[in-house]
Amino acid sequence: MINISEVIETNKMIEQENLDVRTITLGISLLDCADSDLDACCQKIYDKITTKARHLVETGEEISREFAIPIVNKRISVTPISLVGSACCHTPSDYVKISQTLDRAAHEVGVNFIGGFSAVVSKGMTKSDELLIRSIPEALATTERICSSVNVGSTKTGINMDTVRLMGDIIKETAEATKDRDSLGCAKLVVLCNAPDDNPFMAGAFHGVSEADAIINVGVSGPGVVKYALEQMDKDGLQNFEVLCETIKRTAFKITRVGQLVAQEASRRLNIPFGIIDLSLAPTPAIGDSVADILQCIGVDRAGAPGTTAALALLNDQVKKGGVMASSYVGGLSGAFIPVSEDQGMIDAVNAGALTIEKLEAMTCVCSVGLDMIAIPGDTPNTTIAGIIADESAIGMVNQKTTAVRIIPVIGKQVGDTVEFGGLLGHAPVMPVNSVGCSRFVDRGGRIPAPIHSFKN
Repeated sequence: MINISEVIETNKMIEQENLDVRTITLGISLLDCADSDLDACCQKIYDKITTKARHLVETGEEISREFAIPIVNKRISVTPISLVGSACCHTPSDYVKISQTLDRAAHEVGVNFIGGFSAVVSKGMTKSDELLIRSIPEALATTERICSSVNVGSTKTGINMDTVRLMGDIIKETAEATKDRDSLGCAKLVVLCNAPDDNPFMAGAFHGVSEADAIINVGVSGPGVVKYALEQMDKDGLQNFEVLCETIKRTAFKITRVGQLVAQEASRRLNIPFGIIDLSLAPTPAIGDSVADILQCIGVDRAGAPGTTAALALLNDQVKKGGVMASSYVGGLSGAFIPVSEDQGMIDAVNAGALTIEKLEAMTCVCSVGLDMIAIPGDTPNTTIAGIIADESAIGMVNQKTTAVRIIPVIGKQVGDTVEFGGLLGHAPVMPVNSVGCSRFVDRGGRIPAPIHSFKN
């Protein structure tokens, strides 16, 4: 049982060290909303979301007030829409209409984002999947709160290179469609490998078909808390790795207990089952709320220096080891996020010349997700974007982990420019991309086979 004394113990973390519950995400199955008539399908979707999520925002705010715990976002994830709309969507425009219905429902219930405008195509695309994917640029240009994701590979199935190549085009089309907002649509579009069914974080959240009709998932976050703990640890001299690891584990345990309390309370008050706690350390643009700053506390002069990947591997592992003992159910992504635009320490490292896309790719081998919130020149070739997606997917496939690419080719911007996305999305320096081509590789088509170690039956 969790008692109020555990929450009181965290007051200092909340007030001084940027501890928060990053999101309460309500997962909703829309499988029973499928219909051969598009208008009927849209109405069912709107009605189910506005009924299930009617009290989500006010419940989150009540819990935040009562326990003095900041709950930054209240969000919704839904069944991948390519499944829900397969019987009634015959053109990309039909899927755009569903996206606008989702956006209207999100506004009605007051959530920040709704995820699940998605397709899971790790082995191949149905006609419905392709229509949804081709609708993404217009859908993200004409909505405000929709997030979209496409899963292009898995350890069991390999990588669907036809979709990888297509996503290079779709990302550029989305950038063009939202160029009046510095290509903001791409910040709400992510391409994944090994996507989990229960991720509460955007833009990759969707409600998997293996989940219950509705579920409460919670994402916690506390980079500032970990940073403070490490600073205190070294106050009287440099400590060894054993002490370092124990400090991170103890801190992760306390952070996760706060998330467990919020999840249980939200589940009880909404009468919806508790799903998982996602342990991820998710930074914000706020000073001191940075994963890069933690890496500096561990010992590298800046993120990107030699030793950064090892330091990040250590951090990711200790967060998992500490957090998993603090919750009944752990899931989602659960590790350390390294989004460039959302982490002031990462931004500083890029501006100092210490951090490159190639080093970020190496870091994704040992942490949660992948190349995240990276602004690149708007004239980057579509095939180069597809090659980056293929590289990141291969890391996920071979290492049996979730990887992703959320990359933003900012139309009209070049290396050295800065892009302002606002809010939690932060701002980003436009980073250089390797100019050597890969078009012959990504244009081959077909599938990269699953690795030999995937055959475990």
